[in-house]
Amino acid sequence: MSVLRVGIIGAGGIASGVHIPSYLNSGYKVEIVAIADVIVDRAQQVAEQFTIPHVFTSYKEMLKNVELDAISVCVPNKFHAEATIAALEAGCHVLCEKPPAMTVEEAQLMVKAASDSGKILTYGFHYRYRPEVEIAKSFIDAGEMGDIYSARIHAIRRRGIPGWGVFTNKELQGGGPLIDIGVHMLDTALYLMGYPEPEVVLGKIHQQIGHKKGVGLFGEWDFENYTVEDMAIGMVTFKNGATLTLETAFAANVEKDETMQVSLMGNKGGADIFPLKIYQEKYNTLIDSTPAYLPEVNGHQLEINQFVACCLEGKTPLSTPEQGLIIQKIVNAIYESAETGKAIEY
Repeated sequence: MSVLRVGIIGAGGIASGVHIPSYLNSGYKVEIVAIADVIVDRAQQVAEQFTIPHVFTSYKEMLKNVELDAISVCVPNKFHAEATIAALEAGCHVLCEKPPAMTVEEAQLMVKAASDSGKILTYGFHYRYRPEVEIAKSFIDAGEMGDIYSARIHAIRRRGIPGWGVFTNKELQGGGPLIDIGVHMLDTALYLMGYPEPEVVLGKIHQQIGHKKGVGLFGEWDFENYTVEDMAIGMVTFKNGATLTLETAFAANVEKDETMQVSLMGNKGGADIFPLKIYQEKYNTLIDSTPAYLPEVNGHQLEINQFVACCLEGKTPLSTPEQGLIIQKIVNAIYESAETGKAIEY
């Protein structure tokens, strides 16, 4: 395969603003051949903008009528599993936006579809490609931090409720900040911890701000139809003995407009990832290490670059279907625990 023929499912902002331009700037021979969206005017507008020859209102018709090698799934979360499985069964590699799905059962079916088809399935966890994460991973792989036994995650906005899209629609998204911004930091932590299997998950959610009119740093949100949580809190214990705590919010009364942070603790060292600072005990003293230089990168671009390379060269992607299943288990368990008031055991 010398040229990768790509189809896009969903013509929203993540497709037109991230996926399509990233494919075109990947440095590989990529052709965006077709795009499908239930809103045909939106699909036609994006097709005209990027000179995409084929436009469909049904991705099933697109998969049936156009020869494609790879698919980007850029639709609301409710439709991730169905579209991804259909694309895999049609013989396409798939890059699906995060989170993997709405339920654990859907994520399991996605794993099976990828295995049965022999095609690549990967997810849009672009924070993995940040230099801070790569450097921290190098320290961990070299044994500099020892065993990572605990992690803390913060993905918190002061008033960052999206005023566009379907981010506040539980039926289409499955949840709020946990599955939108929290899942990025959760994936980053799990990636650096070696993606351990969860054992017990405890969760609590709050809706105190989003259902009322207020100051929006991301535009005015539809408070009258706000159906997701403002904040989610979670604690996870893993089968290898490690622990993780998580706080994520679209809206909270805190100082900073946004905090995205992963903190790791190992028995030989620890780290805060954004910005990167490593803490160790060496030579009879306590050492704090910070990089003097980090390259400026576009995580989305690097994510697309790797997906294209994997499709063309047969490589294994950085984010795997099995890891997607683990993160889906944790996310859904936090929501289930919050609803039932009980810890969820795996």
